[in-house]
Amino acid sequence: MNTLLVITGPTASGKTLVSVQLAERLGCDIISADSRQFYRGMPIGTASPTEDDLKRVTHHFTGFLPPDSYYSANMFEQDVLKILPSLFSERNIVIMTGGSGLYINAVCNGIDDIPDVDADIRENYVRRYREEGIEPLRRELKIVDPVHYERVDLRNPRRILRALEVFATTGRPYSSFLTRTMQPREFRIIKTGVMPERKQLYSAIEKRVDLMIEAGLEQEARSLYHLRHLNALQTVGYRELFEYFDGKISFDRAIELIKRNTRRYARRQISWWSGDDSVRWFGTPDCDQFHNYLTNETGIFYQG
Repeated sequence: MNTLLVITGPTASGKTLVSVQLAERLGCDIISADSRQFYRGMPIGTASPTEDDLKRVTHHFTGFLPPDSYYSANMFEQDVLKILPSLFSERNIVIMTGGSGLYINAVCNGIDDIPDVDADIRENYVRRYREEGIEPLRRELKIVDPVHYERVDLRNPRRILRALEVFATTGRPYSSFLTRTMQPREFRIIKTGVMPERKQLYSAIEKRVDLMIEAGLEQEARSLYHLRHLNALQTVGYRELFEYFDGKISFDRAIELIKRNTRRYARRQISWWSGDDSVRWFGTPDCDQFHNYLTNETGIFYQG
């Protein structure tokens, strides 16, 4: 039976490591489900697979878009469903790994049918964002859709605007459209994930940020500074360094904020998956533990 093996988890949990190791054992490809890694020219700040990882295992949907491209969970769902038949023709298992819960759910369950937004309403919210900033819009979202407010990335203007636009157009909270009704798939889905203890995860985040700085994150951010208005750059790691480049904060403060905001991002990821009982969680990215689970409890056969 064709199987899509999902390996998810919060940032810095080690899911990339175990995904590459398992893909080597299985002889299969990896589909990236990390929305930050879709864009080219941002490998350090998005913790993209290394050159060695890419040589060891074929990855799809990594660095395939220019930073100014629009891409959505619905588009990702359709693109993945198009490519899976050819991948399954070569091997009856494919690994999909990443921390973007919305994108993973789109492939596993189908994306909800969210209505088109009135163009005038969209323009009004874009104008308000430019004139008033993000804080008034956050407060409005908390009032009209407290459920989505608790889950959305509050530092991502595009997602806040999207929710407000849908509410203003339909009179219904954006969260009411996110029913995540399961759509039938012609392949089996097995969900697994890496979920370290909180103290261990935070330590890994601290170490990762330090390694990113050593690897040249500041230089990478400077090369992208002229694109700072793009949505792809509205993400942890770049936002803080852009503030440093603008003279608003010190370099040391930027690093502190990157670590703090990455911890917050990890908590949001954990919250997203907290209601999904179908995920088999592991405390460490131990390939042998995944191997034993998949072999003994799911019937996936390993070669070699």
